Amino acid sequence: MNNNPKQQITDPALSNTLSLNPQPNNGNKLPKVKKVEKDTAAKFMATLVAILAGLIVGLLIMIISRPYEALPSFYTLIGGWMLLPSQGLTGIGNWLGSLAPVLMTGLAVGFAFKTGLFNIGASGQFTMGMFFALLIAILLKDIPGPWLWMLACLGGILGGALWGLVPGLTKAFFNVNEVITCIMMNYIGMYTVNELIRRIPGLYDGSRNLTARIGENAFNPTIGLRYIFRNSSIDIAFVIAILLAIFIYFVLNKTILGYELKACGLNREAARYGGISEKRAITISFLIAGGLAGLGGAFMILASGADLTYVGPNAGYGFGSGTHYSIAEVILNEGFDGIAIALLGQSNPIGIIFSTLFVSFIKRGGNTIQIYGFKPEIIDIIVAVIVYFSAFALLIGGIITRVKKKRNDKLAFQENVVPPTPSDPSIVDVDKIIIKTGGDQ
Repeated sequence: MNNNPKQQITDPALSNTLSLNPQPNNGNKLPKVKKVEKDTAAKFMATLVAILAGLIVGLLIMIISRPYEALPSFYTLIGGWMLLPSQGLTGIGNWLGSLAPVLMTGLAVGFAFKTGLFNIGASGQFTMGMFFALLIAILLKDIPGPWLWMLACLGGILGGALWGLVPGLTKAFFNVNEVITCIMMNYIGMYTVNELIRRIPGLYDGSRNLTARIGENAFNPTIGLRYIFRNSSIDIAFVIAILLAIFIYFVLNKTILGYELKACGLNREAARYGGISEKRAITISFLIAGGLAGLGGAFMILASGADLTYVGPNAGYGFGSGTHYSIAEVILNEGFDGIAIALLGQSNPIGIIFSTLFVSFIKRGGNTIQIYGFKPEIIDIIVAVIVYFSAFALLIGGIITRVKKKRNDKLAFQENVVPPTPSDPSIVDVDKIIIKTGGDQ
């Protein structure tokens, strides 16, 4: 064999040409490694197609159930409600004011998804965060103004984080499936909160089966937004939730912590081999996810409520009365809405903002189509169909991506293989390894 250090080894079983020389040999370039990037445009189009399909299915259901009222109610559903005399800027303010709780639970689910975890326990974390905020707002009501509100919000974060820590620790140290643990924690959280509210003095109004009224000094600040959207429920929670979504996007994509969490989610074995602590990543992920959901619960219970006066299965309406929690053996829907929102937003914090805007928008329209005799539950059908089609589009997109990758790898291999030429004395075939020695070419 030629002892010339400039050698190039090409193996038909490999997709790349291996060079024994750090410098390219007489202009022969090593194959370029192409970075696989997410096709954002394709995912966006897939989501739009899924939304369109869900709306079409909803329209068909309306036509079948009440054909004469189907078209006007569908028009009202997709935006006509804003033109109703009772809506206008007030309706838009109520729409934006309803975003914060579900946006926070969507972020809680999406953040865990990025670490390869299914946080189906957002409802329990949401409920526990709401309870902690309620406890602080009522028992410490003498604390002045914004300080009480900030303390109650911190209590909500703490309550949600502690409730998320349980499935995080059991998954990290005992490999207990987080789905099972989270479902159990949802029910434990609901029953625990109901019992504690009944037993702690000052929290419960037994005559109405509601929690006591929260003082105005604990309400979410409105920062002047209600001068624009008069008689609406909009407040600062809407702004904070959007800023937090942007911050979570930055953490996931621009920090070492985000890199470690996503690496653990993509391949835990490879992350462990690279020195990333799998247990630490899982625990931190559930802590942050639980804190986000808990803050959503705090935003809900601390809303001053021009629109919603209490949380529960039989929500009422009224202005300025504050928000109350209705004692009922029902798990709050905000956590499960967060799952649909995270899936529709493809677990991207920015995508979750837009999916929350859309879902809340059509839900607001769903509340108004009752004037045509339709039930608002039709919105749940539309959202479920949209999520289904989104998942189906992602499945098809994944298959297409894998097929394209295999084809591109094959083409790249064919371009970089040095074919054996009998007339070239510098090529020696040894055990199907083609060694091309240096020299003039």
